[in-house]
This record gives sequence, structure tokens and C-alpha cells, in this order.
Amino acid sequence: MSLLVVLVIVTALAFDFTNGFHDTANAMATSIATGALKPRVAVGVSAVLNIVGAFLSVQVAKTISGGIVDDAKITPAIVFGGLIGAILWNLLTWLAGLPSSSSHALFGGLIGATWIAAGRGAEEWR
Repeated sequence: MSLLVVLVIVTALAFDFTNGFHDTANAMATSIATGALKPRVAVGVSAVLNIVGAFLSVQVAKTISGGIVDDAKITPAIVFGGLIGAILWNLLTWLAGLPSSSSHALFGGLIGATWIAAGRGAEEWR
């Protein structure tokens, strides 16, 4: 396994971490702010439901892996660039206190990295 592939895997895990704390904050803010759930309980509920959700559906992963960009033009470097873009967006919106979707950040990162590396024709807009 090449060093770049290992770096992509580590970066994907870092994205998953930012996705977890970013989306948990978005999903649980109302429950915590209204006092319906204590913060520890809300985070626990979110953790359990995120794990369950990963086993119930892979639709987001299927959408990302097929149909957005030309798969033949995707390299580990493009995936790495897309992940870095998504992580930075997650961190910036989190620091600014702005609600944002990590899935949309990943779409944008992947599309942007593909566009820069492989040209505008590499996206599949239909």
C-alpha cells in the first residue's frame, strides 16, 4: 500500500471525526437548548444512532462513489484533496457556529478537487 493511500485513509478518519462532532452539534442543539436532553445523553443518543444509521443505509456513499464525477479520473490525490476541503469547511463553519452539512462539504470537496485536477468535463451534472 502506498504512502498516499495510507494518508487518504488517515484523512478519511479525520473527516469522520469532524463529521461526528459537527453533525452531532447540529442534530442535538435543540434538544439540549430546550432542556429535553442533558448534553451527555444527547451525545450518547447521537453516537448510537449514527452507528445504527451506518448499517441501515449506504445511499450517501453510493451517491458519492458513482454519478457525481467520472470515476476513471479519480485518483488518491483527488480524494485526499476533497477530504481536506471538507475537513476545512467543517472546521470553519463549526468555529463560526454555522450549521452546515458534512455530506455537502464532502460533495463540494470532491467536486472541487476533481474540477481542479481533471477539468470541468470530469463532473457528471446530469
